[in-house]
Amino acid sequence: MDSLMSSPQVRPDARSADTTAPRQPHRLQGALFQPIGDEGRAELVERRLVDAIQRGHLRAGERLPAESELARSFGVAPVTVREALLAVRGRGLIVTRRGRNGGSFVADDADPLAFARAELSRTSRITLRDMGAHYAAITAAAVRLAARRADASETHRVLHRLQSIGDLELEQQRRVLDDVQVELVSLSQSARLTREQMRLQAEFSPYLRLVGPDAEGLARQITSLVQIIEAVESGDPDDAGRRTEIMVADVIDALIQLQSSTPVSAIS
Repeated sequence: MDSLMSSPQVRPDARSADTTAPRQPHRLQGALFQPIGDEGRAELVERRLVDAIQRGHLRAGERLPAESELARSFGVAPVTVREALLAVRGRGLIVTRRGRNGGSFVADDADPLAFARAELSRTSRITLRDMGAHYAAITAAAVRLAARRADASETHRVLHRLQSIGDLELEQQRRVLDDVQVELVSLSQSARLTREQMRLQAEFSPYLRLVGPDAEGLARQITSLVQIIEAVESGDPDDAGRRTEIMVADVIDALIQLQSSTPVSAIS
């Protein structure tokens, strides 16, 4: 669980998923499992866990870390974590299993797409466009810096990782796509921008699922990101920033179109 606290590093390998055995957490969990510190209230821990589940960063059937590990990661007392888990269990998002392989597990019916649809139905167009503007401003600034600062070999490793995910399942591809976006921003060599990107990516990722729910939609997102990485690799900050802004604008437009074409009852 300590790895949830570490800064993102560029790693070319994509790890396979296992919902029962311990696994290496993907980078967006680092944005959700940050220390709460002096504000260590059960409500805040509960909110972080709910966000992780509803945004798909903790998957259906996945085992949560032990209470002691969660307490250490959040920087709170174990009794606070226990209280938060009880509240999340009351929402029906986790279940407790007894026995040798027991623990707290994400409920089997936890569906990130359903949560994202419900959130979209509650979100105004103004809020969507504001979220897009924030995401585009941070991401475009970071990739422009990356185009000026990144070593070509580092950029190539990120590009190679993205181009090598064709054999993975869709859910694994989505996780790699999120991680690669954070890795690309980390090439800006700005720790502040990278931390902010991790937070924004955790918020934005569920909406990317909505506009790319199938293999075809995901392939379009991968193509857009490949073009951005190629612009960074060629040292063209203007093209990298422009392509980022276009990619985000396309996502926001697709979300608004989805809102307009889908009855509220169907979205929620």
